[in-house]
Amino acid sequence: MQKSLLPKNCQLRTAVATDMGSIRRLVWSAKLDPTQIRWSQFQVIERDKSLLACGQLRVFPEAQELGSLVVATDYRGQGLGTYLAQHLIQSASQPLYLECLGQQLCGYYHRMGFQVVEWRVLPRSLQGKFRLSKVAKTLLRVPVHFMYYAGMEEVQG
Repeated sequence: MQKSLLPKNCQLRTAVATDMGSIRRLVWSAKLDPTQIRWSQFQVIERDKSLLACGQLRVFPEAQELGSLVVATDYRGQGLGTYLAQHLIQSASQPLYLECLGQQLCGYYHRMGFQVVEWRVLPRSLQGKFRLSKVAKTLLRVPVHFMYYAGMEEVQG
């Protein structure tokens, strides 16, 4: 996978406390889980002091989760999400997982080196976090996928 480029006049940076409101609005706008928003775990992309994208690496025992990856509606399709996801992947210091909804997102993350895994092989700390999603997948047939970052060699091989 070719490294995505950050568009002109955009800046990637670590979030600060004053970003919390903007991060929360982005996460809510995408209808993502707002319960584990900790600004100190977020990276953001901004232009002219306006947040265009955000994403975080949540830390769990023995694993990390790439989560809350959102690009503002008006800025989608410009590579911001891919750039931010690649940065977060490179920043991970433990095995990296995520959960996503739908086949389209699953394909997006697969192109970045993630592989679908069964719930039962997730680290115990993530099984607890993803338990409700597993129930929704099993009982309600919600198309949620649990994924593990296997690296680009897995995608190409």
